[in-house]
Amino acid sequence: MTSEPAYQALFLGAGPQMQCGVGHFTRLLQETIEKLDPGSCGSLTLTRSEGTAADIWRAIGSARSVVCNFPIVAWKRVIFRPLLALGIARLRRRRVVLIQHEWGGLHWLRRITYIPALLLADTILMFSPLVRRELADDPLVGWTLRKCVLAPLPPNIEAPAGIADSKLRQRLAAAREQGRLVIGHFGSIYPGKQPNALLQIGAILKERGLNPLIVYVGSFIRGVDTVEDDFYARAAELGIIDDVMVSGYVASDHEVFGLFSEIDAFCYPLDEGLTARRSSILTCVQSGRPLIVTGPALPDEFDHHPRFKELIDRGAIVLVARGSEDEVYADRIAAALKWPSVQAPFDFDGWWLDVAQAVRAQLP
Repeated sequence: MTSEPAYQALFLGAGPQMQCGVGHFTRLLQETIEKLDPGSCGSLTLTRSEGTAADIWRAIGSARSVVCNFPIVAWKRVIFRPLLALGIARLRRRRVVLIQHEWGGLHWLRRITYIPALLLADTILMFSPLVRRELADDPLVGWTLRKCVLAPLPPNIEAPAGIADSKLRQRLAAAREQGRLVIGHFGSIYPGKQPNALLQIGAILKERGLNPLIVYVGSFIRGVDTVEDDFYARAAELGIIDDVMVSGYVASDHEVFGLFSEIDAFCYPLDEGLTARRSSILTCVQSGRPLIVTGPALPDEFDHHPRFKELIDRGAIVLVARGSEDEVYADRIAAALKWPSVQAPFDFDGWWLDVAQAVRAQLP
């Protein structure tokens, strides 16, 4: 005689290592579902030293489903154990819900490690129709499209009640007092965000005499790419190496929004256009500063995400037509200086409630 599983869902995580965006998302999602249905969620910590096959077998036996935001922590640290857990879940006839944020924008080596998770999943939760189409176009695993369900992505970071000062914030404040135009870019720096494209726009603004300072609030992702070297080489080539600052890791949300308070406008020129999976955009919007970004590639990109669509409709996010020249972005940034700063209410809990309900709908 077997006992009834104690949990509706078992979340795979990496314990204290979960300081990256993937880990933070997993924690917030589990906490929100737990608030909706106390006692319904369990967690399993998988690290290089924790999570033996026996541990995984017992933990999965305690739940009716397994939720995996793969990779559960920064890529290359913990890959085998989550895949082992998904395999055991299928063996034990537990439902597997895989959360997949990207596809086409991933380096091909990363996509290879993701393929087993796609194959083992019963449901693949995605946040963007464009990413879903990228998966559908993949000649190897495109057939997994039939498992895909769209959900609305919330921001990982909530604007705090107060802000924290820092040496970098003081430098930005001093720059603004000297009449410099501070342009912001928030989030991890990697090729998919086209960080070098903003450098060209900064060079145009400098030629116009607007004295820009481009601030990247985030750090470079360490991987097989040479994105950091390419970034600084391009800045030097454009003659703006002294007009660019990269914060590196910022320890607290209060410090992040302290830096945001000294930014005049945010700008994201994206080859793929704005997608509904851009959590960093949603974090920036909460600052009330103008945000200029390339328009979406698909007309239905936000049909499943009314909250995101509302931000665009009311002008909190300003779209630039795809294919526009860099001068158009420069024009929009210059125009944004004349716009009033609007700190509109942002229902952070409501955004998370939406995605929690979407995930719960996939659980047995």
